[in-house]
Amino acid sequence: MRCRRAGPRRSRRLRLLNEEGIEGLTTRRLARELGVQSPALYWHFKSKRELLDLMAEAMLAEALPPDREPDPEHWPEWIAADARAKRGALLAYRDGARVHAGTLPAEDELPAVEAQLGALSRAGLRPRTALRLLLTVDRYIMGWVTEEQAWRQDAADRERPPFPDDALRELPLLREAADVLRMTDHDADFEYGLRVMIEGFRAEIARESAEPAGAGDGLGWRHDHP
Repeated sequence: MRCRRAGPRRSRRLRLLNEEGIEGLTTRRLARELGVQSPALYWHFKSKRELLDLMAEAMLAEALPPDREPDPEHWPEWIAADARAKRGALLAYRDGARVHAGTLPAEDELPAVEAQLGALSRAGLRPRTALRLLLTVDRYIMGWVTEEQAWRQDAADRERPPFPDDALRELPLLREAADVLRMTDHDADFEYGLRVMIEGFRAEIARESAEPAGAGDGLGWRHDHP
């Protein structure tokens, strides 16, 4: 079970992340920040993976409190609200998505996941489909924020704006969608993808409601399909 660390140490770890990025988050640098010898860190963290897990947990602690109660009647709204909150929390820290990538829920976080599955099940999704919904949205956020942060951080190094007009002169379809190509509105593009995913799972509710239990796996495939 993941243990909660003291607030000041947690804030110093996150401050160091903003200053150095994930590449500079070495045990030697962290030990110097905390005023201890490097070997002493292993009294607190068994590995860098555990350190990253705890930092990821700290990033999301305020944005996604574990005691929030999902409402089965308004599941699209809370799925979308959680997605926006998680994106905002990860964007608040340098390399936030890279820190969070690969983390797993701590044992004390599993009841919150169970509550979300319960709400989605009452909304009409089977447990497997409900968990796939949560994972699909979560991985969308992770991939989106990873790209968004890389795009923002690399902007200063580009010699010219991406996809200038002269490069699109003979490409009318791309020219018409140039604002999307150039990612000029991250918020609008993120919301579009989020909406499409949620609408897709609305369709899954209708599909699963019309099928007998165990008839399929949400994609029209039989369970015995290789």
